[in-house]
Amino acid sequence: MICYRLHCTLGHEFEGWFPSAESFDRQKAHGLVLCPQCGVSAVEKSLMAPALARSAEPPPIAPADQIRMALRAIRREVESRCDDVGDRFAEEALKRHDARDDGERQSDRGIYGTMSDSERERLEDEGVDFTPVPWIDRSES
Repeated sequence: MICYRLHCTLGHEFEGWFPSAESFDRQKAHGLVLCPQCGVSAVEKSLMAPALARSAEPPPIAPADQIRMALRAIRREVESRCDDVGDRFAEEALKRHDARDDGERQSDRGIYGTMSDSERERLEDEGVDFTPVPWIDRSES
């Protein structure tokens, strides 16, 4: 079904429902489309915006988008609670580990940064507790 906004030559506006565009054209050609207010058969379509169905719920988020959103949230959380030590991560993590073993007071803030594969192996061998986190690039944020 199609709903057209219509108007007659006397300026009355009204709506008309038709099974198809062709049906409207056929009925109009036979003088069957009449203005309900004055009965005039000289009726034309008015300009109108199409009626689009809108969902009450937003479209579902794709799994890849959900992952990116989660990674952005992780990055924000890490950056707000930890200090960036850059490529000195392995060195700083080992210092903190050794200080903890010696009973020294630790900073309340964590650290984050980068390390090489060999530095990763060294930290694992030393028993340093760390967690690799997938780091989303800022250009994807």
